[in-house]
Amino acid sequence: MIDGPYFWLTVLGVLGTGLVAGVFCGFSTFVMRGLATLPPAQGVAAMQAINGAAVTPPFMAVFLGSAVLCAVTAVVTFVLWPDRGAVELLVGSALYLFGSFGLTMVANVPRNEALARLRPGTSEAAAYWPVYVREWTRWNHVRTVASAGAALAYVLALT
Repeated sequence: MIDGPYFWLTVLGVLGTGLVAGVFCGFSTFVMRGLATLPPAQGVAAMQAINGAAVTPPFMAVFLGSAVLCAVTAVVTFVLWPDRGAVELLVGSALYLFGSFGLTMVANVPRNEALARLRPGTSEAAAYWPVYVREWTRWNHVRTVASAGAALAYVLALT
């Protein structure tokens, strides 16, 4: 079992990446499905409100804090290379940094920004809404799996 700073970094990594995986899982399994059943004007307006509410200190602390924690864990692991758990720590860090945080920046955020520029009730918004739901949800599934995989890798590092 790992100990010292690795233990606490890893425990915090499990908590952070697991919490993010849970948020993403909720969106993939029921939030987006529910929003997709709404008329486009209502779905667009609701998702715009959700996206605005997401960029608040509580969620950002967990989402960005986990990214910082994963980066620190990766650097510390490369520098000190512990006898146990190094591979798991690096895999967990990579999964979160690239598959969750990075993917958010290159796949989900641009779609959110495109949606934010639309006015609910317009024909443009109605045409974009089903595309947005399909593409955003597809990438969110990947983020969910990556975040859960990161949490699992960190748990394995603890064993």
